[in-house]
Amino acid sequence: MLKRFATPYPGFEFISASGDRLSLAPCRGGLVTSWFCSGEERLYFDLNRFLDSGKSVRGGIPVLFPICGNLPGDVLVLPTGTYPMHQHGFARDLPWSLQSLDDGSGVELSLGHSDATLCHFPYPFRLSIQYRLEPSSLSITAEVQQLPAGSTAMPFSLGLHPYFAISALEAASVQGLPSQCFNHLTMEPEQSAQQLSLIPTGVDLLAGPASSVRLLDAAEKTGIELELTAPLDLAVVWSDPPRPMVCLEPWTAPRGSLVTGDRRLSLNPGESMRFHCRYNLISA
Repeated sequence: MLKRFATPYPGFEFISASGDRLSLAPCRGGLVTSWFCSGEERLYFDLNRFLDSGKSVRGGIPVLFPICGNLPGDVLVLPTGTYPMHQHGFARDLPWSLQSLDDGSGVELSLGHSDATLCHFPYPFRLSIQYRLEPSSLSITAEVQQLPAGSTAMPFSLGLHPYFAISALEAASVQGLPSQCFNHLTMEPEQSAQQLSLIPTGVDLLAGPASSVRLLDAAEKTGIELELTAPLDLAVVWSDPPRPMVCLEPWTAPRGSLVTGDRRLSLNPGESMRFHCRYNLISA
């Protein structure tokens, strides 16, 4: 069931037969603001910051498109010219469309090209994301299309930026990463174990490919498992003390991939690509 609400911000709530629910703010970047699962809120969400439209969101599940991370000089250089492109792209800032899925399992958010996107990214596209509530899980399927009206191959990256609530930063741990990772703070390779020990003081790392990564809360004896499927199979771990949250993010490519070509994706006019991941509630 999908219903509209007006306060404390305009949004929608989807309620499953089990009582689990999602809250969404399509007008603010297609943001999922709440995932209530098995009787508890699983996402961190800074409402006061959200209500300040001059600040970037801290919380929920922002969408990263058409880049993950940033580009040198915050510009996208293409054969057709140079285009301004700020960190994580524009999808998290624009209004999206929302509808219920026909099978009643969740919702679909969609974003298409417009004057607001073409000045940054000169391609006709459609991005859709389906969020399905399953028993103790949130299943996510995304599809990126370059519409037939395009004239050249469209490069892009895709990611999600979920903020998970934890009891305390000191109680958080992450399992399942490869032994080596990339430190976003220094832009150098590091040992994953050493970087993860810094969660209480602040960490920003990328690792993978991986198939399953787990964020555990020792105090609550619960955790979140991220199931990854190629090409959405890189994992970013980010903490921002003193906020009681850890981000566990699926990305298709590292920062700067549209420049370096590292895992850069591309669609010709008329082509599309689908992506999938799932978050499962687990015991720690």
